[in-house]
Amino acid sequence: MAEWTQLKASDGHTFKAWRAAPVGKPKGAVVVVQEIFGVNHHIRNVAERFAHEGYLTIAPAVFDRYERDFDVGYGPDDMTKAFAIYPKINLPNALLDIEAARLAVASAGKTGVVGYCMGGTAAWLSATRLKFDASVCYYGGGIDGFASEKPHCPVIMHFGSKDAHIPMDKVEAIKKAQPNVPVYVYDADHGFSCDERASFDKAAHELAWTRTTKFFAEKLHA
Repeated sequence: MAEWTQLKASDGHTFKAWRAAPVGKPKGAVVVVQEIFGVNHHIRNVAERFAHEGYLTIAPAVFDRYERDFDVGYGPDDMTKAFAIYPKINLPNALLDIEAARLAVASAGKTGVVGYCMGGTAAWLSATRLKFDASVCYYGGGIDGFASEKPHCPVIMHFGSKDAHIPMDKVEAIKKAQPNVPVYVYDADHGFSCDERASFDKAAHELAWTRTTKFFAEKLHA
């Protein structure tokens, strides 16, 4: 079952989150952190995929602090709207919302976080600043700016070698700063794991998904 729910951050901010529950007892929990396009159809679908894998999953609407119910697709007009709201985003505030989401599903057991694009950077900061048990970062363009921070849980990262937003020198800098973090690079573009984008790469997506679910199975299952 998947539905919207209301959460409250530690600073009193209330916001929506998409909650997807598995059939039967959860194997653990997963927090899904959105791209700059909101908790849109793609992110809700990702949450439901993790629920299908057996996790109690929740995707916090971290843009609710700036615009309630922000939800766009991937066309030119959508891109314009997304890039207009992106500069308003405050990552420490996003972490407050991610922490509230973690607490909302923590009863299911060990909890992982996975993020895409902007959410990939937030997933890294969730690993270094919050109390998650595992973190997966998909093409997080801002990670290199925080690469020296120490993660408190196991982390893996996914990047595309054709990603103009994240040049390979930044990826190499992350590898150098975090030699114990597996960094996977695919022959693909930014957003390669989103099947609603023109940059979707089925082979890269499936390999990254296999690695992600295997990683969560190893780190989250009791």
